Amino acid sequence: MSVELFGTSFNPWADAAIRLQLVVGFMTVVVMGLIYAERKILARFHQRVGPQKTGPRGLLQSVADAVKLVGKEDLRPAAADPWTFELAPYFVFIPIFLGFVIVPWVQDWNVRLLELGILYFVAISSISIVGWVMAGWGSDNRYAIIGALRAAAQGISYELPLVLALLSAAMIAGSLQLDKIVEFQSTVPLIVWQPLGFFIFFVAALAELNRTPFDIPVGESEIVGGPFVEYSGIRWSMFFLAEYAGMLIMAFVGSSVFLGGYSWPFGEDFGLPLQILLAAGKGGLFIFLIFWVRASVPRLRIDQLMGYSWKILLPFSFLQILINGFVLVYGLPHIVLLITGVLSLGLLFWVTEGIVQRPLEPRRRRARPTIVQEAEVS
Repeated sequence: MSVELFGTSFNPWADAAIRLQLVVGFMTVVVMGLIYAERKILARFHQRVGPQKTGPRGLLQSVADAVKLVGKEDLRPAAADPWTFELAPYFVFIPIFLGFVIVPWVQDWNVRLLELGILYFVAISSISIVGWVMAGWGSDNRYAIIGALRAAAQGISYELPLVLALLSAAMIAGSLQLDKIVEFQSTVPLIVWQPLGFFIFFVAALAELNRTPFDIPVGESEIVGGPFVEYSGIRWSMFFLAEYAGMLIMAFVGSSVFLGGYSWPFGEDFGLPLQILLAAGKGGLFIFLIFWVRASVPRLRIDQLMGYSWKILLPFSFLQILINGFVLVYGLPHIVLLITGVLSLGLLFWVTEGIVQRPLEPRRRRARPTIVQEAEVS
């Protein structure tokens, strides 16, 4: 048995090894570029200059950071659980790494296209929650445990609207395979028919990645550094690498499902260079929006974060599924999806604005009985 790769037949084991090395190299280089890009973009937002001293215009800053992290001493607290502490970074990094399998970068450029690609993506991305809990529990640090519990609660809460947003798009496309969804959007991207679903996906993706304003698990002002506060050197960098690699995957999955990926607006017949330009441009736009939110929106409180998922995003996600089912069952034109999606999105913004502008009510404490009242009761 042989497998074809780049027009050449390989043994299945050799094929897997080659694809693995390609993904690792691609991920490492792109993540280093994303770190540099975020620093420069945030510096522009904050009226700073960003990295300038390492290489021309600071281009070697990510390389310098990588060398520094590799050279740092790998420490472990004396009271930490050795197995849990050591394995936690792998439980966070490997699921993110496996997400590269189903991403259709351009036509016929992928690792493996699965028929249930969306379900596979959701299933493996949820495993990283276990790694966060292991990192907090194994560190024997109270701040780390608090951050781990926050990460678990946040990940479970926002995974539900994320799944429903992806399934709502899959309902319209008629497939769970990402390349089929991209091909369905050769004329009209799904963001036109699913504006509410796209917004829910974007917000849930920010929460799943622990990005601002949902960076509560790693809030430096509250819990020092979250679940990996006791990690150093290369192990800490694995958490950092997983965050940016996850952001890259979320960006390309989101652009493939809602923005047409490499297909829209020119279709698949315009050659490989244009497909690469389309896919990279849409993924880059998605990532730029993530950076923009970080520069503009303050961190939420834990009660705001949890309430926004369970009380607002989840009901609106079910509403989107209900509207899609109604349109598909009764064969209504897709313009109904656009109208109802825009109205639902406007209602979501109105509800969100009302919650944000509502003043925080002070907590009322029960008045302790006075000595006279206690004597009368007795």
